[in-house]
Amino acid sequence: MHVRRITEQNPPASGRVGFVVSKKVGNAVTRNRVKRRLRHLVGMLDAPVPADVVVRALPASAVEPERLAGDLADAWSRAFCKAAAC
Repeated sequence: MHVRRITEQNPPASGRVGFVVSKKVGNAVTRNRVKRRLRHLVGMLDAPVPADVVVRALPASAVEPERLAGDLADAWSRAFCKAAAC
């Protein structure tokens, strides 16, 4: 996961989130399923600072979907902690 803070004068209320799901994750159906799950989970997370985020799905995200929420939340908090320099 990569986070880039938005440093404009009037930043938008929320930033953009992009997803990278390679062919190593699975076929097109599997990749789209992983993207839908990630999109849903990111919608429930809040960003402490306005930022653009890139989420990269690893092959395990298709094999172990029950871990996806916890892993995403952990990566989200670590990435924003680094971006905010806490």
